[in-house]
Amino acid sequence: MAVFPSKKYRSTADASSFASKYRATMAKHPFLLFGLPFISVIVGASFVLTPATAIRYERQDRRVRQLTTEEELGVGKAGRKVNLKDEYYRLAAKDLDDWEQRRVKRLPGEHDGIIDP
Repeated sequence: MAVFPSKKYRSTADASSFASKYRATMAKHPFLLFGLPFISVIVGASFVLTPATAIRYERQDRRVRQLTTEEELGVGKAGRKVNLKDEYYRLAAKDLDDWEQRRVKRLPGEHDGIIDP
């Protein structure tokens, strides 16, 4: 029985072309065909995506920025000036001994926390 060679037959005209040399090189060094393009895409994508992520975080920083003390006091109000002594005396003048505890009305179907015996 005849033994078939493992190498494919290529004519002499085909063996000297650029495509055949390229195919032979790729067969010997598969990293050039698969590994190098993969690593190039990963490294290139990191350079491309870095500015995109920076824009995302900058937009969030603009949305959630820290307020100064004056802005905190003025949020939702007309910007009333607060004097610490006046606030202390206003709270001290309130009658804190005369108060009544009231239950909060619950929504329909919401558990009210009362345990039935």
